[in-house]
Parts: sequence; C-alpha cells; structure tokens
Amino acid sequence: MTENAVTAFCNGLPLSYGRFVLSKIPMLGRLDPFLLAILLTVLVAALLPADGVVLEGANWAAKIAIGLLFFLYGARLSTQEAVEGLKHWRLHLTILATTFVVFPLLGLAAKVLVPSVLTDPLYLGVLYLCLLPSTVQSAIALVSVARGNIPGAIVSASASSLIGIVATPLLVALTMTTRGVTFSASAVVDIVLMLLVPFVLGQLLRRWIGAWVKAHGKPLKLVDRGSIMLVVYVAFSRGMNEGIWSMISLGRLAALVGVCALLLAVVLALTWYSSRGLRFGYEDRVAILFCGSTKSLATGLPMAIVLFPGQPIGLIVLPLMLFHQMQLLVCAVIAARLAKSAPGHVPLRQVSPTTS
Repeated sequence: MTENAVTAFCNGLPLSYGRFVLSKIPMLGRLDPFLLAILLTVLVAALLPADGVVLEGANWAAKIAIGLLFFLYGARLSTQEAVEGLKHWRLHLTILATTFVVFPLLGLAAKVLVPSVLTDPLYLGVLYLCLLPSTVQSAIALVSVARGNIPGAIVSASASSLIGIVATPLLVALTMTTRGVTFSASAVVDIVLMLLVPFVLGQLLRRWIGAWVKAHGKPLKLVDRGSIMLVVYVAFSRGMNEGIWSMISLGRLAALVGVCALLLAVVLALTWYSSRGLRFGYEDRVAILFCGSTKSLATGLPMAIVLFPGQPIGLIVLPLMLFHQMQLLVCAVIAARLAKSAPGHVPLRQVSPTTS
C-alpha cells in the first residue's frame, strides 16, 4: 500500500504529532469538542427527553443516519488495498483474537464484581463493551502518531468492524441470555440491514462516488458525529423515561469509572507485552496495542438500540461512553510517548507537516 493510498484512506489523518494533537484527539488540557457535544446531548435528553411518537421518530432517524454512516465508510475503503493488506495474517489474527476472545473473557470475569461493585445493568454494559469491535479512525490515527504499521492498522481495524457486525450479536447471544437479555433472529436482520447492507452498497458504488466522498471528508464528518449524537439522544431519552438516574448512585458511577480504567490498563498491558513475547516488530506492536485495546462507539451505540429492547439502555451504554473517552485520552498520551522513542524518530521541531 502506498503512502498516498494510506493518506487518502485516512482522509487527511495527521502524520505529525503536532497536527494530531490540534485536530484529532483530546489530550493534555484540551477538551474534545465532540465529548462536550455528547455531554450536551445527554443534558438535553435529561431536560427534554423524547417520548411516544417523537421518540419513535427519533429512533428511526438514528437508524437511517447510522446506515448512511456505514454507506460512506464502505465508499471510502478500497477493496484492493484491504485485500493486499491481508497478507500480514499473523498481525490481524492477533488483533482479532484480542478483540473477540481476550476482551470477552475479561468481561465475563467482571461478573465477580456483581453486586458489590456493579449492578446487573452496569455489568451488562461492561460485558457488552467487551464484545464490541475495534474503533477504526481513532485507532489508525493513534498508530500513525506512534509511527506504527498504518496499512496493517487500516486492515485490522476495518476487518474488526465488519466482523463485529456478526460476531458481536452472536457473542451477546452466547454470554447474556442467562442474564435476562432476549435475543432473536430479527435483531440480526435489523443489524444486517442497518450496518452491513449500507456498507456493501457503498463498496459497490465506490467506483463512482469514492473520490467525491474522500474529497468531502470534513463536511461528511458531521454525518459520523451527528449519527452518534442522535443515537445518544435516543438512548438517554429512553433512560430518562425509565428513570435511569434513580438506578445509579454517585458511588456506583465512581466504581464504574474505576472498572473501565482497570479494564483499559489490563488490555493495554496485555497487548503491548504479549506482542513482544510473540516477537512482533515495533510497528506491528503499535498496531496491536491501539487496534486491540480500543472499542467502537459508532458501532456499539446503534447495535445496543437493536439488541437490548426492554432493557435499561442508558445504563447499558454508559460504560461504553466512559471507556471510549478514556481510551482516547490515555492512548493519545501513550502514542505521543511512543513516537518520541520510535525507531528512526526525528524530533518534533524537525518534522514537516507531511512527514510520515
């Protein structure tokens, strides 16, 4: 995969640490505007929750927006580049095993925290978080900053996201049916129609619209973020109707933050040191670290709407929202430090905006 192809796919992903800090990830005193927008959305849902016909309409609008998001994602991804990147199968297998085997096992182990630390709905949220695929754009950006294997990260993160469309519902069925979560074939159909079909359609039309989609990446980012904010509004509107804030105390919330922090720390340590034990080079270890330890908010929120009807959806997605922001903050700091010690590192003051 050429550098130009990588740069095009990442839609202008910053290739120097300075540009990265300024444009992509919150760190070291900067608050992420997107995080503030999500918090504002939660506040709006708390003060003005949708109900009845309005909530149903917002729910359908969220599903349509998510479908558009995955359509655009399919239009961006070059099939030829992805197939070429699959040659590094050992790297991808390691990342997928971390995402869909190690993480779920950690989620199941967290059951010992019920009811002393976590309530049942919060534990379902932690377990659900562990069953999700990797994030895509954030993981690739982090790998870019840390001077890791960018093509490998693109393929692994993309494969994780696509496999997760099928794997996550199956893992939910295997791990949660004994905890009062119903699972039906209609849920799988809804997820396929909402995520997989738009992606495939985007791939089929990529030949004609791919260049236009990449050229308008910044305006189309509003679709990505707007979709997530709409899903957050729907989820927390449901939560307000269910009395979500009466179900969780400040102590439980603090405990949940601690559990998410511990989970992230464990996975970061496992991915970094196990990849060294498996004798991966520095660039591959960076890809394993960031693609294996991150979880996708964009995939997790819409899936939750479909997978957990009748459940306290606000509490179930709360761990995911906390973990997502935590992973961005922590991983951004780690990526910056790795960049300084990377093989062939050039001090920041000598790096031009286009240096990879």
